[in-house]
Amino acid sequence: MNRVPTPATRRWVLGLTGGIASGKSTVAALFARLGIPVIDLDQVARDVVAPGSPLLAEIFRRFGESLRQSDGTLDRRALRARVFADEARRRELEALLHPSIRARTDELLATADGPYQIVVHPLLAENGARDRYDRVLLVDCDPARQRERLAARDDADPALVEAMLAAQATRAQRLAVADDVIVNDAGLDGLQAQVAALHRRYLALAQSANAQAQ
Repeated sequence: MNRVPTPATRRWVLGLTGGIASGKSTVAALFARLGIPVIDLDQVARDVVAPGSPLLAEIFRRFGESLRQSDGTLDRRALRARVFADEARRRELEALLHPSIRARTDELLATADGPYQIVVHPLLAENGARDRYDRVLLVDCDPARQRERLAARDDADPALVEAMLAAQATRAQRLAVADDVIVNDAGLDGLQAQVAALHRRYLALAQSANAQAQ
């Protein structure tokens, strides 16, 4: 990621990743409560396909006008079902979206405040994006629990759940790129304690990096 540092501060950026339905959003929200700017690539992906955008028009052209909802927005659930059933189409969509997502993320990082910044990057391991970040935090979750959460959250049929999980990196691959791991198996109190401890560590690392850059 081409970060744009301020003159006096070297931006220290944490990549936060994890499998689908692992609890990334919950962990990110806990860091946000501590005053850390969070850029969620899922939200960025929504922003770059806002109604009227050239990128959204291209998605409709390539993947079908049936994905256009009555208010002009993208039917993300229908698109997801379509691309996860066809790997070639999924890769086509990723190639279309990723350059715009990355450019918008760089813009947001350039204006972010705080002692360090977090980018929630769901496909960090899949995209080989480890070197974009100063450190990587993995939210780890048992696959059985992921399946339960996916089924409850998205009301997805079992075949789609399995396709979504199969399209992602394995648990071992995510662990291999992680510097730190939060195990999401002890409820909210357990998550809060882990986040608080890591926050203290990241403050020190960011402060050290800033001092060396001056």
